[in-house]
Amino acid sequence: MVGLQAASAQQSTFAKGADVSWLPQMEASGVQFKDEKGNPKDCLQILKELGMNSIRLRVFVNPNDDKASGHCSKEETVQMAVRAQKLGFRVMIDFHYSDSWADPAKQNKPKAWENHSFPELLNDVYTHTFEVLSALKKAGVTPEWVQIGNEIPGGLLWPDGCTHNWKQLGQLLNKGYDATKAVDPKIKVIVHVDEGNNIDKFNAFFDHVTQENVRYDVIGLSYYPFWIKKDYTETIADLETNLINLSKKYNKEVMVVEVGGEVSKVENTYKLLEATINAVRKVPNNKGLGVMYWEPQGIESWSHYSLNAWLENGQPSPALQAFKK
Repeated sequence: MVGLQAASAQQSTFAKGADVSWLPQMEASGVQFKDEKGNPKDCLQILKELGMNSIRLRVFVNPNDDKASGHCSKEETVQMAVRAQKLGFRVMIDFHYSDSWADPAKQNKPKAWENHSFPELLNDVYTHTFEVLSALKKAGVTPEWVQIGNEIPGGLLWPDGCTHNWKQLGQLLNKGYDATKAVDPKIKVIVHVDEGNNIDKFNAFFDHVTQENVRYDVIGLSYYPFWIKKDYTETIADLETNLINLSKKYNKEVMVVEVGGEVSKVENTYKLLEATINAVRKVPNNKGLGVMYWEPQGIESWSHYSLNAWLENGQPSPALQAFKK
């Protein structure tokens, strides 16, 4: 009974976390992580000390071994999830349904599924989702959240599941939902769209989701002021309004599953994170679940990604102190 109460308390706690899917390859290539005082330490332990309690991991179908755009296979994801859970982290799994990156600009089918008919693709989505989550459960990890697709304003598995064919997209999303709930009905299923401050984009997308009777639990948002070339101060009010409206209109929980700011602008990124966390906390009835930073540990000299939050000396950016609040 005590265990059940602890699990229940954990799930009602605001999620503060990070996607760290690059971490195993960073470690394999010799990157050393240090805490704020300069002591060498496990990166996950550093994130925990910075106030994080959740880890997000992406899954590719048949990835290559490119250090930055490959890996994240089922087996590697299970290893990382076990490692994160041992440190007390809650786990989110982000299915890309591709062999590499899937995002608003590209939703490429895995090579093995390229010539499949639509009924076969439905089966592919179900089987892949079920197999990955079953492998995690067998290893002792039941994720708290699962994303069916990554940033899918245009759909997934193009062209079959693009938003020009909402009927098929709805069926694909429901296959992912059904596979997830077959592994454990308590896992919360997320549908994820980018540009969290773009109210019209979210209304248009989730109106279609409703129309097609898509089953899901949580609306996931990305929020990157950098990519729309505006400071967070110009868009944070829209994010806050969008979060509140989405939770009311669709009666769903909401979560910022990706956020990031420029590593070179420490103070600005700190304030961006503080404001984003506050915006999600303001969603009524505890329907704002949390905030995840995307690859904060991805040091730019390794990743060539400027929206990380780690200094070249191996220490975390002071911007991550925002997660301690």
